[in-house]
Amino acid sequence: MENRGKIIAVSSPSGGGKTSVVKQLLKDFPDIVFSVSVTTRPKRSNEVNGVDYFFVNDDEFEKKIANDEFIEWERFYDYYYGTLKSFVDDNINIGKSVLFEVDVKGAISLKKIYPESFLIFIDPPSFEELVTRLKNRKTESESDLQKRIDRSKMELSFKKDFDYIFVNDELHKVYKSVKSLIKEIINKE
Repeated sequence: MENRGKIIAVSSPSGGGKTSVVKQLLKDFPDIVFSVSVTTRPKRSNEVNGVDYFFVNDDEFEKKIANDEFIEWERFYDYYYGTLKSFVDDNINIGKSVLFEVDVKGAISLKKIYPESFLIFIDPPSFEELVTRLKNRKTESESDLQKRIDRSKMELSFKKDFDYIFVNDELHKVYKSVKSLIKEIINKE
């Protein structure tokens, strides 16, 4: 197939910086399509269905699981999250590159189905720094914060499975490095 789009996944533990990096990449590369996930969690007031997520109920999500419609899916904090194969295939087949902001297990699943994909891991400078960042966000209850900290240990153990690892000790520096890599990936034939 001529000129298929590229598949690029950015992962990190919560607080690692992936959301900040991905948001800026989407501004700087307007031709890249953001992979919109499906979720069963409630829509927040600032979110738009089909832009931030495709919001569905548990029954709809479970039907998609049964129909093997997902590249990857996971139940996380009592809600389902998943990536539709059709969304990715439709875009890469018309030459559009797709950018994922996905957890480490999702990235590994993506690589299994699309071995040509590029996996980028944003690594915190240290585990202690990551914990500090999570605490300073003040976005979770104490129990949810502890779940994120515990999960981060697991997520960090997967970084060896990624194609590229960038340490996020300063956001603007790590972004500059990732942006340079994305330019290189997009321009590969």
